[in-house]
Amino acid sequence: MRWRLVRSGTVQNDLIDVPMPLTDSEIEGFEPRERSYKRSDGHALYIFVTPTGSKLWRMSYRFEGKQKTLAFGSYPVVTIEEARDLRTKAKRLLRQDVDPSAVQQSRKARRRGRAPTTFDVIADEFLEKRRLDGLAETTLSKKAWLLDFARKEIGVIPIAEIKPRDVLAVLRAIEAKGNYESAKRLRTTIGEVFRYAVATLRAETDPTPVLRGALISPKVRHMPAIVDAPRFARLVRAVWNYESRGNTASALKLMALLFPRPGELRKATWSEIDFNTSTWTIPAERMKMRREHKKPLPPAALHILLDLRGASAPADFVFPATTSPDRPMSENTMNLALQRLGFSGDEMTPHGFRASASTFLNESGLWNPDAIEAELAHVDTRSARSIYNRAKYWSERVAMMNWWAEHVVRQTNAR
Repeated sequence: MRWRLVRSGTVQNDLIDVPMPLTDSEIEGFEPRERSYKRSDGHALYIFVTPTGSKLWRMSYRFEGKQKTLAFGSYPVVTIEEARDLRTKAKRLLRQDVDPSAVQQSRKARRRGRAPTTFDVIADEFLEKRRLDGLAETTLSKKAWLLDFARKEIGVIPIAEIKPRDVLAVLRAIEAKGNYESAKRLRTTIGEVFRYAVATLRAETDPTPVLRGALISPKVRHMPAIVDAPRFARLVRAVWNYESRGNTASALKLMALLFPRPGELRKATWSEIDFNTSTWTIPAERMKMRREHKKPLPPAALHILLDLRGASAPADFVFPATTSPDRPMSENTMNLALQRLGFSGDEMTPHGFRASASTFLNESGLWNPDAIEAELAHVDTRSARSIYNRAKYWSERVAMMNWWAEHVVRQTNAR
């Protein structure tokens, strides 16, 4: 073993011995002994020589107050350079508060293949169940996207063997990139998978509740919306004067008049519009709360829809994409239009029309707050009351939407 003298940094002229990095010739010269022994490469990496002559790469480290050892394979199958690179990667995980042993174990499990009760299998079953439950495709896609982060590390581990520290390692890796909101949502989604596993007798507990306090709380971000009356009047005038390619201007006008969720309007089909009863029925699969929602159509909205119906080529969508009538208007079309009108994404978004309408309707003092909530499709958690309210307030909602549409249209002439 070669050593070098370096200053300790504590006392002047105080020198200490530090092991020199190993070389191939040195390692090849390590002979087996009656008992195993170690030879350091520095920075926690060492060669462990067994009585049989095996030369194994090991790294010592502490995690959560416990001394642990990480195995990197045998020399010369794993070269000096490869072992040092593995050490560097392990130290990087430790700086992120992730246990490298947990990551290593999950990768070994992945190579063993998927077992019937692995996290991957249970997650697939859970997503399929939620699809059959009628969960919106967009929400289902978001859950699948989030779970992909977990699958990379714990996907092939039997779900009953996954510990809180394993889940925390996944979440810490996401937090290390500054994605605090994604980490929070992933914890919730992983918890859903575990609760499904418990319900189907493949796991005993859900490890995610104990991790709630371990995550960084993301800053609450509200959807940008204009709730100042003069500024809202300027927005309405800009929308009504907007000349756009395709039907973007009409879409923005209907957002102002009807304040649905943007996706509900973008994907609206002509079969949902009943001109005879002046209603728009949004099917359950497109509603956030998975319940059919019927909206009254005031005369101003009907006029826009009739113009669209007469001018548009045959298509299922009320607002087809400009590039293909078989697809709905893209998610960014209305956002970009608002930006062209001078309203940045920090000030107003299509979704913001909902907050604007809710604010001004409540401030008017003319309408029952429950009727406003019913029109916004903010579903009461008590199912029976929710259905009752939707029926009870229908007449008031019709009158309210007529009043709101007239109020919006008046803004187009205001100065």
